[in-house]
Amino acid sequence: MVATGLSAGSAVAETTLNIGWQQIVEPSRVPQADGAYEKATGAKINWQKFDGGADVIAAIASGSLDIGYVGSSPLTAAASREVPIETIFVVGLIGPSEALAAKGVDKPEDLVGKKIATPFVSTAHYSLLTALKHWNIDPKQLQILNLRPPEIAAAWERGDIDGAYVWDPVLAEIKKTGKVVATSSDVAKWGGPTFDAWIVRKEYAEQHPDVVKAFVKVTGEAYASYRADPKTWDAKSPEAEKIARLTGAKQDEVPELLTGYYFPTLEEQPSEALLGGGTTKAVAATAAFLKEQGKIPDVLADYSPYVSDRWVKDVVASK
Repeated sequence: MVATGLSAGSAVAETTLNIGWQQIVEPSRVPQADGAYEKATGAKINWQKFDGGADVIAAIASGSLDIGYVGSSPLTAAASREVPIETIFVVGLIGPSEALAAKGVDKPEDLVGKKIATPFVSTAHYSLLTALKHWNIDPKQLQILNLRPPEIAAAWERGDIDGAYVWDPVLAEIKKTGKVVATSSDVAKWGGPTFDAWIVRKEYAEQHPDVVKAFVKVTGEAYASYRADPKTWDAKSPEAEKIARLTGAKQDEVPELLTGYYFPTLEEQPSEALLGGGTTKAVAATAAFLKEQGKIPDVLADYSPYVSDRWVKDVVASK
């Protein structure tokens, strides 16, 4: 036996966890800022910021990320291409935190001929296409541009675009001079619900189950803290300061931005509405739409291998 010079404790400390995150205003930004994930997992965490879910998926597929934050549309596209991932936590059911906002548009028909930006294969892109279908507007009647949120903010400021379907905090800036045409709450009522989620690379989950479980536990605790008393996360709270610091959102706007999602608790996660069945159904419905739009080549017969409630169940059982 070759001596490694590492004790059992130091070997655990050497575990590396590569996390791809996005600047979304949500409760788990607080433990991220506090270093709580590092403490709970015992891992060396490399936090990598991404501007959209499609880039997160590409990094996970290449093996350079282990856990990533994505929307339901890029998650669906990845599962449809059989990228080996598991959905481990539903971050939030998207409501007014994503919306289509534009100038010179009083009714949907006014969108014809306009330049509308959105990050392609994102939940916002899916919602835009769903809304256009609901309004019986051919997407080819618009000029739809593929821009990431920071690029959308810059293009809006320059006057290069007429509007965008995007998420906060960029959406909050566009809304100051643009008009909201539809939110993702509206789109959900029209048959296109969207959500954000944390996903894990299956190989990493198999090799480091305790790390994944600890990640889920910390995330769940952040959600429980917010859900227990949202009013304490006011504009002057340390939670709002930490979220603003990481996301670039204005601190006084954080409390309102948090209301743009419904954040499920750990106990709600394995329910039939979410990881216990509803999430799989939502992914399958999204896949059917993406196939119809030519965004994915085929729809899988079963999406359940890409959604797992075992991690949340394990954490709930150990509480």
